[in-house]
Amino acid sequence: MPWVLRGLRNGVVTSRWPRRRDAYFDEFVASVDVVGDATAARRAMESARVDGRRLCPTDAIEVIGSAVALDRGRCILCGHCVAAAPDVFAWRRGADTARLQRQALVVGDVDEDDESLQELRAALAHRVRRLRRSVHIRHVDAGSDGSDEWEIQALVNPVYDIHRLGIFFTASPRHADILLVTGIGTGGMLRALARTREAMPDPVVVIAAGTDAVSGGLMGGGYTFGNGVGSALNVDVWIPGSPASPFSLLQGILLGLDRLPALPTAGEPS
Repeated sequence: MPWVLRGLRNGVVTSRWPRRRDAYFDEFVASVDVVGDATAARRAMESARVDGRRLCPTDAIEVIGSAVALDRGRCILCGHCVAAAPDVFAWRRGADTARLQRQALVVGDVDEDDESLQELRAALAHRVRRLRRSVHIRHVDAGSDGSDEWEIQALVNPVYDIHRLGIFFTASPRHADILLVTGIGTGGMLRALARTREAMPDPVVVIAAGTDAVSGGLMGGGYTFGNGVGSALNVDVWIPGSPASPFSLLQGILLGLDRLPALPTAGEPS
């Protein structure tokens, strides 16, 4: 039985996050930040246009006056902007990408309403307080390219082991507490999404997982009419990424359940 010997040799590989810090969670490059000004961004966009291309294939970057904004909900992490304008855009480390507001995925020179965010967080925490330690997820593919599903499947492997947190996947919406949606939300899936949500007993947490589900990403629009699932569902948690990493998915799920503990900062004992 070679698998027994391999297990003894490797030891415990399961992450202890969120109870303890995880270097992979902290160091994983999961998003892009705005680090420069509008003048440099406008220059980079013009240079790309001269070369016959766009600085961002999904138009996630916007320059208005002296402000630069990058919509992580549209970003597919291609890295074109970082390569073309490293003085304006940079990779950001950390898998904590999920947000409770769609607008909160827009970073750069934008105003953040902390008061409304706190109210939203408190309202969601009040709604899910009846969900105990055993929670079930119903996953629906609403027009994905398949990459998001690979990351979701990784949640049940020995490294992430979502079952250790009392979170399980179920095939029946009537047994589910979380609706996890991937894909652009094609026209043919909108009614199926609505019926799935109607079949789920309240309280329900709805999560849009991946850039396709948030905004349609690179495949959105066209004959599919898919520009994200926000038009079909009241989304509670938005997780960007193309695809979203398993840690980002896990962070989004725990954010929706109000189960994210306060972790020590880097360098502090855990």
